[in-house]
Amino acid sequence: MCGITGFLDFSKSASIEDLNGMVNSLEHRGPDDCGVHFSELSGFNLGLGHTRLSILDLSNHGHQPMSFEHLTMVYNGEVYNFKEVRAELEVSGYQFESGSDTEVILKAFHLWGVKALHKFNGMFAIALFDSRLSKLYLFRDRSGVKPLFYSYQNGVLLFSSEVKSFHNHPSFKKVIDHNAVGQFFKYGYIPEPYSIFEGTHKLLAGHYIEFDITSASFEVNKYWDVVDYYNLPKLDISEEDAFAETEKLLSSAFEYRMVADVPVGVFLSGGYDSSAVAAILQSNRASKLKTFTIGFEEQKYNEAEHAKKVANFLGTDHVEYYCTQKDALDILPTLPDIWDEPFGDPSSIPTTLVSQLARKEVTVSLSADGGDEIFAGYSKYNGIRAKHDAFSKLPSFSHKPIEHLLRNKQIHKLCEKAGMHNAEDRLNRFSTMLGADEQRLLALSSCTFTELELALLLKQKPEKLTTNFDLDIDAGWLSNVLATDYKTYMLDNILTKVDRATMSVSLEGREPLLDYRIIEFAAQLPDHLKLNQKANKYILKEIVHKYIPKEIMDRPKMGFGVPLFEWFKDELKEYFMTYLSRERLNESGLFNVEYAIKLRDSYLAGEQANINKLWYLLVFEMWREKWMRQKP
Repeated sequence: MCGITGFLDFSKSASIEDLNGMVNSLEHRGPDDCGVHFSELSGFNLGLGHTRLSILDLSNHGHQPMSFEHLTMVYNGEVYNFKEVRAELEVSGYQFESGSDTEVILKAFHLWGVKALHKFNGMFAIALFDSRLSKLYLFRDRSGVKPLFYSYQNGVLLFSSEVKSFHNHPSFKKVIDHNAVGQFFKYGYIPEPYSIFEGTHKLLAGHYIEFDITSASFEVNKYWDVVDYYNLPKLDISEEDAFAETEKLLSSAFEYRMVADVPVGVFLSGGYDSSAVAAILQSNRASKLKTFTIGFEEQKYNEAEHAKKVANFLGTDHVEYYCTQKDALDILPTLPDIWDEPFGDPSSIPTTLVSQLARKEVTVSLSADGGDEIFAGYSKYNGIRAKHDAFSKLPSFSHKPIEHLLRNKQIHKLCEKAGMHNAEDRLNRFSTMLGADEQRLLALSSCTFTELELALLLKQKPEKLTTNFDLDIDAGWLSNVLATDYKTYMLDNILTKVDRATMSVSLEGREPLLDYRIIEFAAQLPDHLKLNQKANKYILKEIVHKYIPKEIMDRPKMGFGVPLFEWFKDELKEYFMTYLSRERLNESGLFNVEYAIKLRDSYLAGEQANINKLWYLLVFEMWREKWMRQKP
């Protein structure tokens, strides 16, 4: 795991010192080594930078940037099947000087060009300069595990693993994208391909950029998309064969991600996904697997006890830590630097803590993200289906009158008097769902601020952006929802959270459930093997029960919840008062201050309903303090 950054600068305004500054900003991603390639060429300057966290071949043979003939490359990630790819290359006459996957990737591009992407099983962000073709390529892995930002403005192409390095290039302009602000307050993250800054983008998962230097233009090309597999006909497969093939793929994917020349561990929550990873891996080795868990003193959020039961049964070398209010207070000031664009998931705090915990003992840790999106684990999927079925029974001519009724303030007051908590918000949300399809229902259920509330919060109305909530897919209701959830919440929330949290402490986070072979196979499985009357995530649960008794595993799903309200009542309250003061909110020029103050004061009066809205406001203002008010 590493960090990459660089530029093609037709203005020739950047120097090697600027490139070094960009690289230094990513030192946390790779503290073991760094390197740069800077060339003043005819018509442009080329800069390629790299920071290295040594995982495979710990010698200097893995140093980057790495060159071979007309190709120069910087690369972040791991290609787990590099030994098989290397064997193919050796048959074609290639020789190798190192045991690193970097050299294999570089020579694979030399032989196969961009078609080499289809050879790789892994997570990666790659920049490849081809002096013969006069082109720069940027590649991102199929599953979107590794991030890659880019910006092309005023004759300068910038790219980086994290947008913070752009601040070190003289051409970069820090202009907030108001439309992206709207997306952030809706979802708590900014969906790809957008970013918080105008003109800066995230490269889409499974895509690559081909930048032609001669014409100073580029294309974004797709080489893989999960939607293509959901759109295929479902497999005609027996339950027994489906179980066997899924377990085979899981075992292969998990073992691939244990390949390293440094210690490896597993994040264990005690849920089915992480328990599957720990159980299958522990069953295949004599030594004890290292597992790590974060718990909470507040019992309704605490999964540590469940994780300990699983760890004890499997016999892993288990380490746990209980997150306190003080821990949250200590980590909170660091969040704007770790997430260098606004990020609203409060579980970023325990994710950072468990990363710190693991880093004391290992350099690589496996996370078990993706099981819910791939195998239909979330209970919200049942709710979406139930709402859609209920709404579809209403005649279409009734939608508008019902919508007006639900938005009537007198109705809101009557419902409040009758005991409905937070009636206005709940009825307004319900009114937007009338006539919506499953994808739209998923988008609406994912919003923290509704469209109506955004209009109250923001001074400037954001334009509607096309996002992955607008996928062109018609593969049946469950496939539509799973594909959409994967390409929104999974990519832009969960994977962002895990990458930044692990990399902030120089820990490589690997995602075994996001092996593209598992994703492709699961997308084609019949719906009833994922979601049925017996269970959500049916097939994965049945496989886990082969390794861990059902009585240990069966419990209500908790998710990675965080006791925000409990924390902010006490030690963290001052953050609200400082960052959400009238003066600060006025200074930003973005908000209708009276509405924001109303939200804050409702919390001070003991109202819990708006805690997530306030958290978004807090982390946004903390981000603005770090990146817009101060010089980074």
